[in-house]
Amino acid sequence: MKITHIATLIVGFIGLVIVFSSFGVIDEGERGVQLRFGQIIGTQEPGLFWQVPFVESMKKITTRTQTVRYDLDAPLLAASKDLQDVGIATVINYRVNPANVEDIYRQYKTMENFEADVIRPAIRDTVKSDASLFTAEELVTRRADYTSAITRTLQGLLDVYQIRIERVNIDNIKFSEQYSQSIEDKVTAEQRALKAEQDLVRVEFEAQQRIEQSKAEAEAIRIQAAAVTQQGGKDYVQLQAIEKWDGKLPNQFVPGSAMPFLNLNN
Repeated sequence: MKITHIATLIVGFIGLVIVFSSFGVIDEGERGVQLRFGQIIGTQEPGLFWQVPFVESMKKITTRTQTVRYDLDAPLLAASKDLQDVGIATVINYRVNPANVEDIYRQYKTMENFEADVIRPAIRDTVKSDASLFTAEELVTRRADYTSAITRTLQGLLDVYQIRIERVNIDNIKFSEQYSQSIEDKVTAEQRALKAEQDLVRVEFEAQQRIEQSKAEAEAIRIQAAAVTQQGGKDYVQLQAIEKWDGKLPNQFVPGSAMPFLNLNN
């Protein structure tokens, strides 16, 4: 009885394992490739699925947005139109067409293999080839144009696999030390030239101010001289002296001299 009971439990356990292994779930953002004895028999949409135990199996392929990233510490290497070496930090987002997961599995078995054999080589070739269309300076000043060129070229290469390029982003561009130094020297020279130009404008302005001031002073002297001539020079000089006199008389007088500033006849 005990042996029969144990055997029953074992059979029941095996039955439960078989039943539960016959069912599975495909999540949103995935598609299932159903196999029978290793041969593709179809694909499954997200949701619950059933398969024949030990005969059929389900391989899941993601259809979510995937990201390929090349950081600045390991950038994509390229050469610009003016033959400057550049390292380009790039982020690419792409998505698999759910209708094409069967073909992807048939050729590459996993998305990891597909990305390594197709996506990454296409990105490297595109970033490198399109960089040669721009000078080193244009890769910075026309980064949006460079990004658009990569997007178009890469999409054209991957259309055959029904891959949708969702976003291309150039995070950073690293130049050689020599070129970076030349850029810094150029910026410094431009800043110095701008300062010299500003200084020249300031000097010219100040010189013009001095000229105008001299003209004003000369005009004032001319007007003053004319007034002296018209009003009588002697009277005018005496008036100027009186205005500047502090009201004190000298302590001593030379015999026969006149009182300073006083003309009793007038």
